[in-house]
Amino acid sequence: MSLYDYNHSQQIACGFHPFYGIIMAAMRQADSTNLEKLKAMWPDTWEELQARYNAPGGLLPGEKS
Repeated sequence: MSLYDYNHSQQIACGFHPFYGIIMAAMRQADSTNLEKLKAMWPDTWEELQARYNAPGGLLPGEKS
């Protein structure tokens, strides 16, 4: 980590960012080692991210935009 990362974390914390949205964003940007750790901690979030990634417009069956 770096001061840059720390400062960015402050900016994120000051705005409204839902927790699971942050986790999904981390999963999108993670290297393979960290992705495996995130998937192990939040398997349901990983499954939803994959389902929404592969669904048109991120909408799951039964959802409306």
